[in-house]
Amino acid sequence: MAGARTAQGGEGRTGVEAPHDAERSPAPPPPPRGLPGLRFWLVAGGLVLLLGGALYLLYGSPWLKLRQVSVTGTEVLTRREVEEAAAAPAGSPLISVDTDALEANARARLPRIESVEIDRSWPHGLHIAVTERKPVLVREKGGKFDEVDAHGVLFATVGTPPRGIPRLDLDASDSPSLHRFGTARLLREAAAVAARVPSPVVKELRTIRIRSYDDVTLLLRDGRTVAWGSGEKSAAKARTLTALMKAAPKARYFDVSVPVAPSVR
Repeated sequence: MAGARTAQGGEGRTGVEAPHDAERSPAPPPPPRGLPGLRFWLVAGGLVLLLGGALYLLYGSPWLKLRQVSVTGTEVLTRREVEEAAAAPAGSPLISVDTDALEANARARLPRIESVEIDRSWPHGLHIAVTERKPVLVREKGGKFDEVDAHGVLFATVGTPPRGIPRLDLDASDSPSLHRFGTARLLREAAAVAARVPSPVVKELRTIRIRSYDDVTLLLRDGRTVAWGSGEKSAAKARTLTALMKAAPKARYFDVSVPVAPSVR
């Protein structure tokens, strides 16, 4: 019976109880890293030498220093004038030359320059490409002549007016336009008109007279007169004037101030 009880009492249990899990021991620390190997030091040293050599080549060597300056695009200006205005630092490392500053120098010292672009020309040169302003009007003042470009910029004073360029007669002293817009705005208005005059008329254009913002008149060499009005819608006025001159070649007066309703007489 004792054996039976033992058998019953032991129902659902194994003969030997499983031992509790033993506490896990901490993982051993990773082995310390060794010092960089020879390959690492060789690569690092090579990079340092390469960087140092590149810096010396760009900044310290005599092979990449500024020695030559070339200039293109000049018509009235000379190469020497442009070089002196830009003031490029000869003998300086080419990589260190501030081309933006040189461009600003040239524009500030030579108002005739409309735009300028300076590029490095390796291994030891600079190239300066300039675009000069072109006069569309000249204004006489004190026996000399101020040249005016298509934007109304007074950029040069010369002793002899350029051939084929019309004179500017600006007198708005009695007009409210002078107080409202100022001389500079009226000058731009006259220049804008001069730039829009049709090519066949330009050859005959003697004077552009402006008395107010909306009172611009073209005086031709043969005595004909064109009332242009303001500088607004100048492209349409140019087309209308061309058509009128073909339709009425003997007319002496043309009014295109309102291009959709022109008149001649």
